Amino acid sequence: MSEGAALAIDGFIIIFYFVGILLIGVYVGRREDSLEDYALGGRKIPWWAVMASIIAAETSAATFLGAPAEGFKVRGLMYVQLVMGLIIGRVLVGYIFLKPYYLYRVYTVYDFLLVRFGATSKYTVSGMFLFMRAVAMGVRLFVPSLVMVLAWRLFVQREDVTFEQVEHLAPYAWAIIILTVLTCIYTALGGIKAVIWTDLIQATLMFTSALVAIVTLLYHIGGDSWNLLNGFRALAQSVPEMTQFLPAAPGAEIQSGYLRTGLESAAPGMTLWEIVRVLLANPYTLPAALIGATVGNMAAFGTDQDMVQRMLTAETYRKARRSLISAALMDVPIASAFTFIGVLLIVFYEQRPELMPPKTNDVFGQYILSVMPVVVRGFVLAGVFATAMGSLSAALNALATAATNDWFIPLFAPNAKGHTQVAIARFFTAFFAGLMIAIAIGIAYINISETEITILPIALGAAGIFLGPMLGVFLLGMLTKRRGNDLGNVLAIIAGMAGVLVLSGQHLLLADVFVTPDEGMRWVLPEWLRNPASDDPRTPWLSFTWYQLVGGSITLFTGALFPTPHHVVEDAARRRAEGVLHETQRTGLQH
Repeated sequence: MSEGAALAIDGFIIIFYFVGILLIGVYVGRREDSLEDYALGGRKIPWWAVMASIIAAETSAATFLGAPAEGFKVRGLMYVQLVMGLIIGRVLVGYIFLKPYYLYRVYTVYDFLLVRFGATSKYTVSGMFLFMRAVAMGVRLFVPSLVMVLAWRLFVQREDVTFEQVEHLAPYAWAIIILTVLTCIYTALGGIKAVIWTDLIQATLMFTSALVAIVTLLYHIGGDSWNLLNGFRALAQSVPEMTQFLPAAPGAEIQSGYLRTGLESAAPGMTLWEIVRVLLANPYTLPAALIGATVGNMAAFGTDQDMVQRMLTAETYRKARRSLISAALMDVPIASAFTFIGVLLIVFYEQRPELMPPKTNDVFGQYILSVMPVVVRGFVLAGVFATAMGSLSAALNALATAATNDWFIPLFAPNAKGHTQVAIARFFTAFFAGLMIAIAIGIAYINISETEITILPIALGAAGIFLGPMLGVFLLGMLTKRRGNDLGNVLAIIAGMAGVLVLSGQHLLLADVFVTPDEGMRWVLPEWLRNPASDDPRTPWLSFTWYQLVGGSITLFTGALFPTPHHVVEDAARRRAEGVLHETQRTGLQH
């Protein structure tokens, strides 16, 4: 087969994927008559479809290419440790959060805060979500746009490409616009039904493409042999960490490629506080997995409308719980597969060092474009776009629902019904698509202009900084009946965000953006705040897995200092009793 024919086949596979997803999304989501249909699918979606949608929503193109990079960097599957906390966190969400959401018949999770505390709490946390999710998705669009630009150059312009940054803004802009507009069309027209059923296809394609990549890598590192055992032998020889399952003793020559306690590099004679600082600074440890990741997943899957919305489409909270926990269990093989790809790439690039890209984050993308055979390459590239469109469609639908239900209808159209509500939600879907395009193009400009402004790490860290305080407010409402009010919640959120900013060093990134080097920072911040990552023993340094625990704890305990007004307590109790009665009647009718 000629090179031109091979490229044409790969290109056809990708085009077929885009057209198929668009048509399926529009078809399954037709005839949306109310906001409940548009945003919640009439609460009639099967639990297994919800499970697949959760998987697709939590996996972006950055994860598709980034998880292999993590496996490559740490020479093992330590990233998968975090799945332990993921499972525990989602079990807790399933048994603490979902039942109240169903009893109060919420359209967005922030309706719960309206009932439990008041309008100010709802608007504050809903506004945090809108800002956080729009910025985060704008940032995430950068990765698939780069892949689309390189695929265009490879398939259409027949250029030799490597997985590295493009030097001009226009190709990024066109790729971002095409990807976002295609996703926006079926999301706006089809609502949550289109999102969930296309997510089912995209999640299947995503995982299948990972398995295909593993097989091709084992083939290549095993001497181009279909006896895949040869590949495993080469892996054991080049990455001996993969032969060591249990955590190794401190100072051991070969560390485990699967489990790390975080104390492998601990020096003899360290104090307890010094050990705690080491554990907090390392993201891939057993304590981070069992504690930090647990709280982090409670925040993401209990308070983020992007993740919770698809659970609310299930018929009952029990089926929603089943979908959530099942998705968590499925994350074990998915995370293992993508991280294992990175470990296999260690062996591949040792054998073929001339193909190694300049940046470690590009190891999988370079392999896809330069090494994968015809058809397989097109299939895996479609998997990259599937992950991007799955997370993007989920975010667009959640943002539109929150803007419509939490803000526009109560403030500007309280009497809107049926088709009017759907029209408003469709407008906001298009609005947020445009906003994401603008943010993504801005991120692309920053990346190619070689500016020293560090806005990208701030944008990526926004979720960790926001989700912890959001979790603190929700836990205050879930675990207590008479603590917390609007004023206290706002102050608690500010305190929680400030704590995470300082202990993670994110305040220094903000200072880099808004304060020039010699503008007086030394007079504004004391030494231990100016560089908390230094050797100053008084200050811990937080890795990202601990953000939500710290932010949530500060917010929870600060908010608990404020009592809930008596009339709010009574109204919440009445609404809950009505919800219990409604749920009992509905369950009885089903039987």
